Amino acid sequence: MNGASWWVLALVAWTCWGGLPSCAEPAREVELADRPMLEPPRLKPGDTIMFVAPAGDLDKKKMMVAKGRLEARGYQVKMRDDLFAEEGYLAGSDQRRAEELMQAFNDPEVQAVFPGTGGYGTMRILDQLDYEVIRAKPKILIGFSDITGLHLAINRHARVITYHTPSPMWGLGNDEGLTPFSERWYWQALEGGAMAEGYVIETPAEVPQPVALGKGVSRGRLTGGNLSLIAALEGTAYAIDTRDAILLLEDTREAPYRIDRMLRQLQLNGKLANLRGAVLGQFTKDYDREDKMTEDPRYLTNGVLRQYFEPLGVPVLMNFPVGHHKMNASLPLGGQVEIDADAATLRVLSLPQH
Repeated sequence: MNGASWWVLALVAWTCWGGLPSCAEPAREVELADRPMLEPPRLKPGDTIMFVAPAGDLDKKKMMVAKGRLEARGYQVKMRDDLFAEEGYLAGSDQRRAEELMQAFNDPEVQAVFPGTGGYGTMRILDQLDYEVIRAKPKILIGFSDITGLHLAINRHARVITYHTPSPMWGLGNDEGLTPFSERWYWQALEGGAMAEGYVIETPAEVPQPVALGKGVSRGRLTGGNLSLIAALEGTAYAIDTRDAILLLEDTREAPYRIDRMLRQLQLNGKLANLRGAVLGQFTKDYDREDKMTEDPRYLTNGVLRQYFEPLGVPVLMNFPVGHHKMNASLPLGGQVEIDADAATLRVLSLPQH
């Protein structure tokens, strides 16, 4: 055997016996997948919510408005003295943001963790979190947009349900507060109540109306969130697991060709192959020059989405009221949902008992 062959064998041995995690990952994934998803206890007035800033820096005025509205509903709100730290486009250093998040999960007085906003930054701290602590002390985690990074990581590694919801800065912290539609489903998701055993997200005339692709009914675990974050995490230990799942996608300020590129990335990686269904939310058009690249409807946003999801042969809802829009339904990521393409409805189901 020549020197080069010995070198290859040595590299393989080093990789599998501790040098790199790749050989251990399949076994680890099986172990994680075998653990049941945990559902955090629902909130009730008197509980304590902790504001955190795991991504972009926060607007203090909006956060104080959100705090006042939560307290008026009967909740207590905690926050660290350095919640409003700034470092470039981040809410302070990576270490500060990771420590704050873990402090919230470790604090026995805290029942829910409310990231103030997205922006950017969660990807920078995913490898600094203790997912066993998060699983041992499951608490409600909310948010959307860049918070998708936390949703995917916690769903996959802690196996805890999280909630895709409006954030404090862009919901309760708005001057006008949440819209009646968003508020109804926000508190339904977080507090539960008479409909906690399962409920259809009703879409009155003033909200975006779901459009069905395909036919029939499908049930499965809901996973996903912001398409840009999902694509960015491909190839990492925090990549989305779409096997036998219903995929939720939304985004903003992304031109059709960029949405096309990210969906193609997921498709090439097999992430669209074994879906049970999909919920395609709002893809809001806050970009400028790229929206004039073509007038061919096949290559506008809805046309691109159809290209990828219509051939799958599973129930799909397009234009669902979720995402970067004032009509933003709250949904349980890691929880069970049902898509009825014939009725164009989404039902949130109670979690199976283990």
